[in-house]
Amino acid sequence: MITARAAATFEPVGRSVATARSFVRDTLQGWGHADIIDDAVVLTSELVTNAVVHAGTSAEVLCLRSEDHVRIEVSDRYPEREIPLQASAMNMGSPDREGGRGLQLCAALAGRWGVDYSATHKRVWFQLDLPERSVGTRAAGPNLPTDLLPLADERVRVAVVQIDRVGAITGWNEDAEELFGYAAEQVTGKPLTDFAAWPHTPGTSTGIVDALQLSRWEGSYGIRTANGRVTPVYASHLRVRDTDGDPSTVCLLVRDHERAVLQTPLRLPSPDPASHSESQGSDPFEVFIGSPAPDDLDGLLQRTVERARDMLDGDSAFLLLATDDETELEVRASTGLPSARQRFARVPVEVGPNRYGSARMPAVHEDLTQVPGAVPLLNGTGMRSVVTVPLKVEGRLTGSLGVAAEAPDRYSNEEALRLQFAADRIALAVESARLGELEKLRRGSLSFLVEASDLLAGTLDRDQTLALMAQMTVPTLATWCAVYTIADQASEPYLSYVLHEDEERIDGLKALLSKIAPPDPVPTPGARVWAAPAEAAHQAALRTSMRSLGLGEPASVSSGIGTTLQTASAVGGETVVLPLVARNRVIGMLTLGKPTDEHFRQEILELAEDLSRRAALALDNARLYSERMAISQSLQRSLLPPELPDVPGVEVEVIYRAAGEGNEVGGDFYDLFPIRDGAYGFAIGDVCGTGPEAAAVTGLARHALRLLAREGFGGPAVLERLNAAILDEGARSRFLTLLYGELWPQEDGSAIVKMVCAGHPLPLRLRQDGTVEPYAEPQPLLGVMDDLELYEQTLTLDPGDVLLCVTDGITERREGSRMLGDDGLADVLSTCTGLTAGAVAARIMRAVERFAADAPSDDMAILAMRVPGLHHD
Repeated sequence: MITARAAATFEPVGRSVATARSFVRDTLQGWGHADIIDDAVVLTSELVTNAVVHAGTSAEVLCLRSEDHVRIEVSDRYPEREIPLQASAMNMGSPDREGGRGLQLCAALAGRWGVDYSATHKRVWFQLDLPERSVGTRAAGPNLPTDLLPLADERVRVAVVQIDRVGAITGWNEDAEELFGYAAEQVTGKPLTDFAAWPHTPGTSTGIVDALQLSRWEGSYGIRTANGRVTPVYASHLRVRDTDGDPSTVCLLVRDHERAVLQTPLRLPSPDPASHSESQGSDPFEVFIGSPAPDDLDGLLQRTVERARDMLDGDSAFLLLATDDETELEVRASTGLPSARQRFARVPVEVGPNRYGSARMPAVHEDLTQVPGAVPLLNGTGMRSVVTVPLKVEGRLTGSLGVAAEAPDRYSNEEALRLQFAADRIALAVESARLGELEKLRRGSLSFLVEASDLLAGTLDRDQTLALMAQMTVPTLATWCAVYTIADQASEPYLSYVLHEDEERIDGLKALLSKIAPPDPVPTPGARVWAAPAEAAHQAALRTSMRSLGLGEPASVSSGIGTTLQTASAVGGETVVLPLVARNRVIGMLTLGKPTDEHFRQEILELAEDLSRRAALALDNARLYSERMAISQSLQRSLLPPELPDVPGVEVEVIYRAAGEGNEVGGDFYDLFPIRDGAYGFAIGDVCGTGPEAAAVTGLARHALRLLAREGFGGPAVLERLNAAILDEGARSRFLTLLYGELWPQEDGSAIVKMVCAGHPLPLRLRQDGTVEPYAEPQPLLGVMDDLELYEQTLTLDPGDVLLCVTDGITERREGSRMLGDDGLADVLSTCTGLTAGAVAARIMRAVERFAADAPSDDMAILAMRVPGLHHD
């Protein structure tokens, strides 16, 4: 039964994809189904892209909600049918293709999906189900320094076996002979490993040699007997040192089924007889966590640490979760500790400084002052004793649970067993919730990267790309962000953009970062910690505090960092740097920061690394585009004539529009220049085509005209020599229509014009009475024939006359099947009686632009000359 519905239609334009994503996100958010938003957004994005981009039709999106699922339908008007043959798999395309990946994603993410056809529509739908609101080593001790081991006699009489510091057997009593069939002289001096059959539990790297080095250990293994069989035993190891200070290990061994002899019994509170029968069927998980259990990971972890602390009467408790490769533990919950400072902090499990001791086995530390750093999380917290136990699922380390107290010697193996029992009950639930959160985060990351890629691909402007990079990371990934750029390999990193989620702190943050050296441009992928901002913030805060107390500025604090205590706290957390690498070169760094003492979680850093790769390519593309545009425009500007000269007695106005984005010069050109005293040359031409190739011929023509005219050649001779120069270009030559003339202003207010019109639209003359007429005769264009016979026409412009010269981009302006043409241009010019040359050119251009709604597809040039006479009217 449908309980809610929402629908929208999106036009076949690129921006509709982002609008459709927002529609689906807002709809599901309003319905309260945040758990499935990311999957729905990703699938909708692909299907709408197929419709509006690849199919080129409008898309209709329909969201339907029922009691147990949400169904989203995307329909388009491109009902192409591709019916797979029976018993053959349907080929849904390659994942690397630009389009056609929608069905693959539906198959991967949706519970159900399908394609429906009608005569006019194709509908792809998918259904997302709504989510429902689901024994390792027994004891161990840490590695201890020799002088802290407990004292014992040279020989422990109650022991079964005693092992020296190198692992050799030094003691073997009568009970051992009875159990294993070896006399003492047969085993003394031999390594215990020759007789022990050690079980290597999956996920546990500890062997018997390692276990013998621990201060305490309990567990099971086997002993190979004299008759060749393996006898399972339960062992309790105790590390001691004799009166000479030499360490050894005492091993008490019993048959495995007699383990209760050595195990310390749990000291649990006596159950209430009245409730005993009711608790027989209780779930051990719910007994520890309580019912109902929290339905989110953070709530479950917080409930766990609070119950563990109360169970062992501790002062604090903490829980860490292992990374996927089990090499690090990440703090996820704590109580009684400064959790905001420690959240998402990571410590290594195995080797190296500040490692987490005995993470894979239970451990009891009677006094942390004797073994500093054994539990890095507790450094500086005042906790003295602690018990930690692992969380394991199918033998794999998934986390660690610990309880600590401010007093020493609070915990023993008994508390470790109790805590391990609780950890075993919750480990599976915690791991299930963690995997659910991780899957949700990864699907959210996919949705985030889809939208980020869409935004970054939508601009080639460098400054806008920098702003987008910062705005996508703040506050989604970090509290603040700074982008450094590197112009070239010889340049230092430059602080190009700074953003903070609190706009009032941006200026202070920028001032702080500008006073410290930028991070090194290391090309190594991945995030690396950068300590300089936090240190600078600390110094700035200390300096501000000292000033407020009237104590002056300490000598050890650097001066010149103008920031407030609020800015210092905003930068005082973890700061990481990710390189921006594009085309095998570091072009900048993306810096992400957290407020005071906060850490980044690993999944966020992985997402930031993925984003940095995409942002680096977008930034480099914007740089290359800007450089190309700057070079192109510089070259094009060199082809434009300098400022037009003032012609006595003649008004001159030029309007020029080059077709194509970023073009300043195309195939149309104009020029007006002095030839000699009292004579001026003018030209307006059109090279076949547009863009840089046509602009090259433009430069040749303009410079050749000036040179030849000033050498004293007449109009026909100038054009004939220009024609030969164009033909000499060979394959690079272009056809050229050209109107060239010479202008002589006269003392009586008129002007004599000599013109040659080589294949160009004829100039128009506007008289004072409003009549318009062509003012020259057509002749062959240039760049086609070797031998041209051109002639010159001499005409006179009377006072008040206007001579209008245009290129064919004006007369061939189209709107559908209509064209402005020569007649349309003449009609517009006839309305310009009495206007100045500038007003005439402006009215012509305005009429041309209004004639059609689309942007011009050809270059356009207008040259208007008016003879006002002896007195301006």
